[in-house]
Amino acid sequence: MTTTSEARTRCSGRLMLNKVPEVTLWFWVIKILCTTVGESFADWINMKLGVGLVNTAWIFTAVFVVVLGVQLRLKRYVPFPYWLTVVVVSVTGTLYTDILTDQLNVPLWISSTVFSVLLAVVFGVWWLRERTLSIHSVTTLSRESFYWLTVLVTFALGTATGDWTLELTGWSPGVSVLLPLGLIASITLLRKFGANPVLSFWLAYILTRPLGANIGDWLASPKVAQPGEPTGLALGTFTTSLIFLGLILATVVYLTVTRSDVTETYEASHTPQITANPRRERTALVGFVLLAVATGVLLVWAHSQPHVGPAPEEDATSTVHLAPGQAVKKFPSTKVDALRTLASTSLRDVHSGNATGAHTAAQSLRDLWDADQASLQPLDNTGWTFLDAQMDQVLKTFGIDHSNPPMSSAHQEAELRTLLADMR
Repeated sequence: MTTTSEARTRCSGRLMLNKVPEVTLWFWVIKILCTTVGESFADWINMKLGVGLVNTAWIFTAVFVVVLGVQLRLKRYVPFPYWLTVVVVSVTGTLYTDILTDQLNVPLWISSTVFSVLLAVVFGVWWLRERTLSIHSVTTLSRESFYWLTVLVTFALGTATGDWTLELTGWSPGVSVLLPLGLIASITLLRKFGANPVLSFWLAYILTRPLGANIGDWLASPKVAQPGEPTGLALGTFTTSLIFLGLILATVVYLTVTRSDVTETYEASHTPQITANPRRERTALVGFVLLAVATGVLLVWAHSQPHVGPAPEEDATSTVHLAPGQAVKKFPSTKVDALRTLASTSLRDVHSGNATGAHTAAQSLRDLWDADQASLQPLDNTGWTFLDAQMDQVLKTFGIDHSNPPMSSAHQEAELRTLLADMR
């Protein structure tokens, strides 16, 4: 750990203190809170407001640029702008992975591999330029830039590996919390034994992303599951976001007042850490390898067990038959109008030859329909099931959520017209 005097350096004519908070228990608490609210808030904007995945990514990218610019201009660590940047970067990194998965159909194992390589490259360049990866010496603009780039990649990597794990195992939201929580606990024990502090920090930092996201999913998911499986708490993404935003604000206020996570304050009230022991670091490194192997074995075992996966595409055909307009009679007209508008936009673009616009409108239609499920299905399960089957036929013609390539424009027009007739 650097001393207070060593943590000060000149950068572009400015005297800077360490720009990153001290790694205390509060650091990990608020980091998980930020990750959870980032996941839930992004889902709420994307799904509930019908903004769409790509538009949500553009919005948060712009916000990220603004808040990062404010953070970089500061000369020292200030809790509010720092943690606001973490919240925004958590959402942004998550959205980038979701776009690769949902929009570009990139398999999660490929995303995980790509982001792992990218993270290694960032660390390599950071080390070659600065000769340190320690967050206790983020005292120059260059080091802080590397730090935030690393944080962005870790969120994208954590999203990809977390989602890939769920895809392999089929675990419910409640059970899925246990794996990252157990891994973080194991890393903590290895760190106390004498593991390399930088390696331990970044491994735990990556794992807080799937941990926070799984907690958010568990809180927001409805109370429905397969027999014997834990269920969610049905708080919804908006309520979950509000709760965690309140907790983050309270924690930030506490840290602002006490300054207990400021490097200079922390050093003045704590004794220096014990000098690194190379032998213990090597032993702990073996421990990390064994932990990775054990995790791999667990995932392979879980993947081999019977679990509920996505419903087969052929199951989307509805056995319910309703007259045109009958399916939406019990649904709010405003919601039906919003769905009809997107379907009409897609149909118009298909007819005019604008394949990209038609595909984008169809994706937005899918997002809005999924977001409305919780409010529409209880009103009329039969009507919702009927429309859901026809909606799936529309998506199939565009190759959305299906493995088949997009069909001809004639097929797309026919299914869209049928859907519009059902919603008239």
